[in-house]
Amino acid sequence: MLEVHERLGTQCKAPVDVRVILTHEQRDRGRMRLFSTEGEEVRLFLARGTPLQVGEYLRSQCGRLVLVEGAIEPVVIASCEDWEVFSRACYHLGNRHVKVQVGSCSLRILPDHVLEEMLVLLGLTLQYAHHVFVPEQGAYTGHGGHSHEPPAPASKQTGLIEALDIAGKHEHH
Repeated sequence: MLEVHERLGTQCKAPVDVRVILTHEQRDRGRMRLFSTEGEEVRLFLARGTPLQVGEYLRSQCGRLVLVEGAIEPVVIASCEDWEVFSRACYHLGNRHVKVQVGSCSLRILPDHVLEEMLVLLGLTLQYAHHVFVPEQGAYTGHGGHSHEPPAPASKQTGLIEALDIAGKHEHH
């Protein structure tokens, strides 16, 4: 059995000892028991709050490297040629806090007949497929969480939110 407590990121170049294939929901969990593709038990004991990435390397307590791979999942691919229609679809999905993988005038969501009907009514075309689902992590991921407080002073800021100079105040609809 491998116990994993350490994340190494996606740039590790050392040889991989075992691979684990995880759904997007499993990649959101920091603690779980699973089995590698080689059949070896792997127990994750990672800090919560930051999803595992497809292609991320982990190190077990005994020094072995574990590679995270994405599981193939059923997805709905919604697309259109009109950026305004696409933007409205993204707005409505985001407003419902739906996990979305965004592409160029296309997006992927998990199958949901209500959302699918909404996307069709907005003017998008749907396809059903099986792919690794890698939803957007969100603008607040890795930045201390969602907050309604003003941002920290510029000298302490790092990352996308700060680069965009967002004031930190918004409304929920």
